[in-house]
Amino acid sequence: MVSVFIPKEAPEGERRVAATPDTVKKMAAKGLKIVVQSGAGSGSHVSDEQFKEAGAEIESDRAKGLANADIVLQINIPTEEQIGQMKEGSSLISFLWAFEHLDLVKLLNERKISMFAMDAIPRTTRAQKDDALSSQASLAGYKAVLVAANHLHKILPMMMTPAGTIKPARFVIIGVGVAGLQAIATAKRLGAIVEATDPRPETKEQAESLGGKFLEVQGVEVKKGEGGYAAEQTEEYKQAQAEMLKKAFANADAIITTALIPYKKAPTTITAEHVKSMRPGSVIIDLAAERGGNCALTEPGKTVVKEGVTIVGDLNWPSTVAVNSSDMYAKNVQNIVFDAMDKQGNFKWDYKDEIVDGAMVCHAGEVHHPKVRELMGLPPLKKEEEKPAEAPKPAEAAPAATEEKK
Repeated sequence: MVSVFIPKEAPEGERRVAATPDTVKKMAAKGLKIVVQSGAGSGSHVSDEQFKEAGAEIESDRAKGLANADIVLQINIPTEEQIGQMKEGSSLISFLWAFEHLDLVKLLNERKISMFAMDAIPRTTRAQKDDALSSQASLAGYKAVLVAANHLHKILPMMMTPAGTIKPARFVIIGVGVAGLQAIATAKRLGAIVEATDPRPETKEQAESLGGKFLEVQGVEVKKGEGGYAAEQTEEYKQAQAEMLKKAFANADAIITTALIPYKKAPTTITAEHVKSMRPGSVIIDLAAERGGNCALTEPGKTVVKEGVTIVGDLNWPSTVAVNSSDMYAKNVQNIVFDAMDKQGNFKWDYKDEIVDGAMVCHAGEVHHPKVRELMGLPPLKKEEEKPAEAPKPAEAAPAATEEKK
């Protein structure tokens, strides 16, 4: 029987968990042995007893759970210690951001761990049910509007009162991806006037369909991105965009910025001069803070006031709505596991599946991801060398550590 372990997420302040009683019940029904670390669901208000009732075993010893598991489901990137505790030849499904953690790729590969990176899933129609980047970003976009409203010293909708008319708040959304679209929709529902911008021309219709006014850079060539992402633009475009946004920023009560480029530092779309030009008491919510920030004055992990503007650089927005984000992520990873199982309940990775082919960083002692191989100085992998993974086989457990590193 294939064993699946769901550990308690290690980072301080993380409230999410990679399974729910519902997904545990469904995975157990498929013949999988589900083991959950004690307390793993506490941040999402799921008790050990609820997991037990759904069919899971509860393991208090994290190292033992890792050592005995064929598949580990988690959200955050693994630590070196965790990798050393995992069974050789097992599988890990989690975020990794491999380009920035080549040292972890090397360790995973040395232990022949199959690393399925949630951040590397192709952005295709078929992959939508697995796409955790989108499921988590949607919640972040929603929460960002609520946090902006909380920091503003004014209401969002227009209001007619005997004392006069209160004008609606003005929001500017930078980046019309999943998070940006949800931010547009939420701000409009709350009565704000919303403007949005994105270098991808196809996003104009999407923003306008939600009631936002699209701000488009004119007269400058736009570089096209791949896989649904925006590309890094030329200096000429950046200058034209900055000039276009100057007026919008000066009139804005709140800016929510979500601009990201895959595997690169977040682009700077709000300069220090832009911040100086904004109204005192206005707010910037920088959803890209975890990757350096879109605002030049953002301090990742902090909320600061500069030039009279509140700049929120909070990290891990999905964790602030852990009940929903855990539920969505758990379904994402459940779908990935089920797609790798046949009708007899056998589990194996198959590179003929475009999702596996795109998201598998390393497997069976071979780095699979082409770009990661390039960054590690490895030659391209020949197609005949790429073989489907067999089902996890029982192996000797890795030695259980007596205590985790602090």
